[in-house]
Amino acid sequence: MHTLKFSTEKPERLDKVVAGTLPLSRTQVQKAIKNGQILVDGQIVPVKHLITDESKVTFDDALVKPKKLTNFPPAVLDILYEDDDVIVINKPAGLLVHKTETSDEPTLVDALVAHDEKIAEVGDSRDRAGLVHRLDKGTSGVLITAKTQEAFEFLKSQFKNRETEKHYTALVVGKMEKDHDIIDFPIERSKTTGRMAARPSSQGGREAITNYDVIKRFPHQTLLDVKIDTGRTHQIRAHMYAIGHPIVGDTLYRNKGVKPMAIGRQFLHARQLTITLPSGKKKTFSAPVPRELKEVLELIPKL
Repeated sequence: MHTLKFSTEKPERLDKVVAGTLPLSRTQVQKAIKNGQILVDGQIVPVKHLITDESKVTFDDALVKPKKLTNFPPAVLDILYEDDDVIVINKPAGLLVHKTETSDEPTLVDALVAHDEKIAEVGDSRDRAGLVHRLDKGTSGVLITAKTQEAFEFLKSQFKNRETEKHYTALVVGKMEKDHDIIDFPIERSKTTGRMAARPSSQGGREAITNYDVIKRFPHQTLLDVKIDTGRTHQIRAHMYAIGHPIVGDTLYRNKGVKPMAIGRQFLHARQLTITLPSGKKKTFSAPVPRELKEVLELIPKL
């Protein structure tokens, strides 16, 4: 165990102090505290425990040891647009955007840094260098990243203030009765399933708004154009599951007893993003629906 060096002018929360001192996220610190990898005066304490300059905080060496590097080369970037401020990528399904606590596989961030090493210093952390938004591993499509800290702050504020426009193509299970609708169930992470759960407004959660328009109806599926006003984790997947029409191919958000269609990925593609660049130009970036998803549509019996 190593002793943490820190100073506080007043009592501070343990997780806040450690996250501000070690190269760990607040979530990683909280998990380590609960696992007994961070102690105060030799004792396991709650995450919210207050410490002072007189507290002795020790931590497990493994928390800050560098992870073993993989021998895999970074992914090849499919660049839709690039200038001095940004790179717009057409992300393939199956590529993780950034490293997680459970995976060290090659990521989009690895590829970005290999493309331009200066990106490693952009953003809130090196693990998420350049990222101002994200797509799930199983989702393909348009993703914009920053090449400078100034561009990062500029783009990030647009996502935060809902000044971007994001459209997805999604194939869902079952026939949607309405041609258009708005789903506005708040979302929060389930404490039991590990999924994001859409709940009635009376039960709390973070605001999440999803609009959809029917593109085409099939006998047992519906093709949708989906526009999201908010960008919550798994928002489209959780919302569609909540209304009884999960995304085709989604193995996490699916109805019990119903085997997902084996298409090798979830049928969710970030087709279009409209955003203002740091140069002041408002641009729309598009990525065509991938071949593997087009082939799925061709195999579905037509009405």
